Amino acid sequence: MTAPGVRFPAEWEPQSAVLVAWPHAGTDWAPRLPAVEKSYLALVAAIARFQPVIVCVADATLREHAHARLIEAGVPGKRLRFVEVDYDDTWLRDSGPVSLVGHGDFRLLDFHFNAWGDKFASCRDDRLIERLFVHGLFAHAQRERVDFALEGGAIETDGDGTLLCTWHCLHARHPQLDRSELSTRLAETLHQRRVLWLDHGALEGDDTDAHIDTLARFAAIDAIVYQACDDDGDAHHAPLAAMADELAALHRLDGKPYRLFALPWPRPIHDAHDGRRLAASYANFLIVNGGVLMPAYDDPADAIAADVLALAFPGRQVVPVPCRELIWQNGSLHCLTMQLPKGLVAS
Repeated sequence: MTAPGVRFPAEWEPQSAVLVAWPHAGTDWAPRLPAVEKSYLALVAAIARFQPVIVCVADATLREHAHARLIEAGVPGKRLRFVEVDYDDTWLRDSGPVSLVGHGDFRLLDFHFNAWGDKFASCRDDRLIERLFVHGLFAHAQRERVDFALEGGAIETDGDGTLLCTWHCLHARHPQLDRSELSTRLAETLHQRRVLWLDHGALEGDDTDAHIDTLARFAAIDAIVYQACDDDGDAHHAPLAAMADELAALHRLDGKPYRLFALPWPRPIHDAHDGRRLAASYANFLIVNGGVLMPAYDDPADAIAADVLALAFPGRQVVPVPCRELIWQNGSLHCLTMQLPKGLVAS
């Protein structure tokens, strides 16, 4: 049973700000920090065109550095807010708060973050939300610690009680629970009426065990945008085609099928040092107030992806953000960000 009036809002609903964490030499970005900083400058500048950005920094020195770089890049200072807080890495989609709204209040769910199944160190990231509360960032909200491993990139909601997930990811985090048990836990914790599962679809180079935000995303209550692969010689072709069939078989709460928007497939991108394939997905876009920020990979498919997103999000401006450097660490711009609902952060 879900509490009446409490909702997990969709990403396209009005936002107060977007939360990011600045890369520094103490993170895994260190070997490519100058190039990654350029991507961050472009990302924060793109967000700031539409709304404020809250930038987590590890200390005062990094704060001064990030502030100076962003102002030099033309980001309006009035759109920036900095918070000094320690963190292991910068994937705030997964270590940041999941916001519930209702009754004029905000409840920020602080799930256990174990770095995608204890793949990496995560002690500081697991305490990030607690420390943000100590800094007074969410003065008008309640923090609810949830003893359950879950990342924000693993869940996608339409804001009307439907949650979309991949079975592979949630089963990897909780192998002791069957599908019914996981559905019940997710529905109760996130105040959802139902959970839709995808059994197919994954990207080579993705270390999240198939996060939904690299594969399929709600664009509206009745629409889903998904990553397709039209290259039948690519290893992704069969699993993504099977995922597309699964999406076509899903139905809305009113029994009607979803409108589906297929994103194009970029050419393979490999790491120049070790040759591993990197997980380039156009589905890892970020919705902001009046816009959609789209990962761009310096690929001919970028323009096609922008056209698809413009169709899926009429009335919103589609802004490409260079993400080729970001996928070196297996994620893109949605993975780095967490939107905060309108009213959560004082302006």
